[in-house]
Amino acid sequence: MTDTPTRQQRLSLDRVRARVRARVGRLPSWSVLAAGTLVGGLVGGAYGLLTPPTYTATSYVIAVPTAKAGSGPDSALGFAQAYGRVATQLAVLGDAQVWAGVPVRTLQRSVRTATSPDAPMVAVSATSARPGLAVDMANAVSRALTRHADHTSGNTQVRLVQFSRAVKPTEPTSASPAVTSLVGASAGGLLCGLALLARPRKTGQDDDPVPAASVPGPAAAADVR
Repeated sequence: MTDTPTRQQRLSLDRVRARVRARVGRLPSWSVLAAGTLVGGLVGGAYGLLTPPTYTATSYVIAVPTAKAGSGPDSALGFAQAYGRVATQLAVLGDAQVWAGVPVRTLQRSVRTATSPDAPMVAVSATSARPGLAVDMANAVSRALTRHADHTSGNTQVRLVQFSRAVKPTEPTSASPAVTSLVGASAGGLLCGLALLARPRKTGQDDDPVPAASVPGPAAAADVR
């Protein structure tokens, strides 16, 4: 004996699928949008609850010309831009890992820098699930960058000075479950709306079929004559 379905069973399954598709197709559009919005909100809320919060700490260093430098603030501004790019390189992070107590890969993944086009300042930000570790990483990279600039100040005539140390953050910078729920609900509703727009539409002939014209039989034709 084999488990291959018979022709009658296949026809029955096809009828069931056709009925299910027909019932789904008769659902109003607002119900599909509501279901997509609800599912997206639940998924987004679960993501926000299961993902641990992250904290960001930022320290600042400023570039200043040395006493022997004859250049103006434009030179310090240019070197601040350059040091902002160097801060996340291995030459700096290799020294920072000793003070931060984390591997270089963790610093490369967690530390970001930003510079200003108007001020010769470098912002060093570190992100971590532990607020204290974020502070240690930001201050360690700033310290390593400052020492790196001091070693080359004889040639660049610019040195870096600690402007503000990182402080322990009190609130997470990651999105809250309420925000992730809102984003998920918006995405779910948008995807369902696009799916409704992309689905094939029935033509007017399919919705309101026009009856075929009837041809009179021979008896009716004889009566007319």
